[in-house]
Amino acid sequence: MSNNIVVAIDGYSSCGKSTLAKALAKKLQFIYVDSGAMYRAVALYFLRNDINSQDAEQVEEALKNIHLNFHSRDYETHITLNGEEVSDEIRLMPVSDKVSEVSAIKAVRREMVKQQQRMGKSKNIVMDGRDIGTTVFPNAPVKLFMTADPKVRAERRYKEIHDKNPDITLEDIFENIAHRDYADTTRTESPLVRAADAIILDNTNLTPEQQLEFALGKVEPLL
Repeated sequence: MSNNIVVAIDGYSSCGKSTLAKALAKKLQFIYVDSGAMYRAVALYFLRNDINSQDAEQVEEALKNIHLNFHSRDYETHITLNGEEVSDEIRLMPVSDKVSEVSAIKAVRREMVKQQQRMGKSKNIVMDGRDIGTTVFPNAPVKLFMTADPKVRAERRYKEIHDKNPDITLEDIFENIAHRDYADTTRTESPLVRAADAIILDNTNLTPEQQLEFALGKVEPLL
């Protein structure tokens, strides 16, 4: 196997990026790095501690006190915030509503990018997010850009979180996705854009197995 291969998967929210990234990492025996979980954990910290996202001094001070770690069990990535397991809490709607705002902050992105680049220096990794192929790993040998019909994305997200959020409606999810799409694509710092050399993967009508097969076809020739 070649050394230090990075597979960068970018795309819109609720496109199944993490599902594909986890499956790909498991199949290839690469390390899966969930960059989105990192931003969600920062958003959770901001919510818990009433950090004003517009206050640069507060943000800088908060970042000094945020320590994130990943641990893996059966290729499922779990994240801790200052030693506390928060993998489930970061998926709840208050964090979903906050994460795009937090992700747009230059100081937050710079700190997270530093940590992500450190992870990719010595390991074969699959990383998904919004700016992996453009900002974090612009020289990644494989870049995928995932998209899907917004209605399909909302339905998938609804099925995923309804058990944990029984009061949530499909309309709530659709509005959240529309808001995040706008915020992610219009922010000043590392907006969501497709890298020029990224391969588009529209999975509106694909099963998880079909999209995994598609991705493997792009990575396996490099091994």
